Amino acid sequence: MLKRSDDKYRAGETIQPAPNETMESPDQPTRKFTRRHLLTFLIPSLIGIFLFMAPVPYTDGDNEGLSIPIAVLAKTMLALLGDHAVTLAVLMVSISAIFSSIYIFCKPSWLVNNRFLASLFRVTVGWYATRMLGFVFILLAYFEVGPAAIYHEDTGGLILHDLLPTLLCVFTFAGMLLPLLLNYGLLEFIGTMLTKIMRPVFRLPGRCTVDSLASWLGDGSVGVLLTSKQYEEKFYTKREAAVIATSFSAVSITFALVVLAEVRLEHMFVPFYLTVCVAGFVAAIITPRIPPLSLIKNEFIDGSTEAADREKIPAGHSLFSWSKHLALTRASKANSVRTQLKEGLQNVCDMILGVLPVIMAVGTVALVISENTPIFDYLGKPFIPLLELMRLPEAEAASRTLVVGFADMFVPAIIAGGSIESDMTRFVIAALSVTQLIYLSEVGALILGSKIPLKLWQLFIIFITRTLITLPVIILMAHLIFRN
Repeated sequence: MLKRSDDKYRAGETIQPAPNETMESPDQPTRKFTRRHLLTFLIPSLIGIFLFMAPVPYTDGDNEGLSIPIAVLAKTMLALLGDHAVTLAVLMVSISAIFSSIYIFCKPSWLVNNRFLASLFRVTVGWYATRMLGFVFILLAYFEVGPAAIYHEDTGGLILHDLLPTLLCVFTFAGMLLPLLLNYGLLEFIGTMLTKIMRPVFRLPGRCTVDSLASWLGDGSVGVLLTSKQYEEKFYTKREAAVIATSFSAVSITFALVVLAEVRLEHMFVPFYLTVCVAGFVAAIITPRIPPLSLIKNEFIDGSTEAADREKIPAGHSLFSWSKHLALTRASKANSVRTQLKEGLQNVCDMILGVLPVIMAVGTVALVISENTPIFDYLGKPFIPLLELMRLPEAEAASRTLVVGFADMFVPAIIAGGSIESDMTRFVIAALSVTQLIYLSEVGALILGSKIPLKLWQLFIIFITRTLITLPVIILMAHLIFRN
């Protein structure tokens, strides 16, 4: 498996998520909460919402616009590090590869018996090979030796010097601060409040809103893990698990921000994420109602078709009061600030050591193929008439990015950021890469490695289907946003 999440998930290892707080039985007696519990829920959640969602004025050189506080912090860190950010990225990828090698081939007790270190460096053979490939590529790019196609400024050099430093800084703050959103009851409150929407609109149980929000606020891999776990425990049917994993394992705010920064439009985060949400909403309604998702049996993992109703609101509670009850229950169980900081630091290590090598490996391979072969040109050509019909500038150049996202979400933005002049077209490509969802460097690999009943060919069809559904929506939104 591959981690690109802000939860405790490591490359090559499936860590079972903590029990879902919203799964608390309605028959349990209502607890009494104090003002302290209420403040524990409200204050961290509101701070988290501000840091990750509130637009604030920001000036970057001669450019003025809006950004979100977490992006401002990351940019400030990147400016302070300067050229050292690249060196630090090389060091992190090297540590990931070297210590993974030590774990696999030497297995020293100080590494094997340390739970945290083992979780960072214990990987499967496939993902170990990916880390090593990223390690080789980053050394070649850093020292500019070996095949020029690998370290060229439009391939490995671009990822090393432009993408990895940005990721490094964003991951640092996101990993430390995301517990404010995830650990104090916000997911429980919003997830329960939305139970009345999910069943009629998406034909899904209301509790899947927690998976969706975990993806949105954390990362798609978090949502896949939660979905797989609840599928194995008969909370979801085969169809429900497949739909949730492919339609609601959304890219996190953190990664959406990185993608937007790559196309130099971070000042447009609010309209960008609004566009992503609208397109994702439309795809989530349509995609489950057509093949291949509609053909998956609506039965549980053991073949049965019934399960206990766990969405019932207990007597004496309204929807709001039960949502509040679950949120305060979660807040009352929150750990100390010191423990939260420790968890945040572990998240940072998980993200940096697990993700950077994979981005270097997969991104470089995809860019080398894109720059030196016509494969993506051929795959994208059928989209050119559609793009021209919808009056998208630089339609032919944009078509090259539409299918490459199946390999990795970042590659379309990397290509667009370096080769497309139109702000509107870069906006469309970035938004599409986020709403396509199923990329093999993370979410796709997770699904294939889980018990969720989906095969590679089905994932590719779903990827193309989502592209065809969301592309017109995104372009329409872009015309509205860029009409002035």
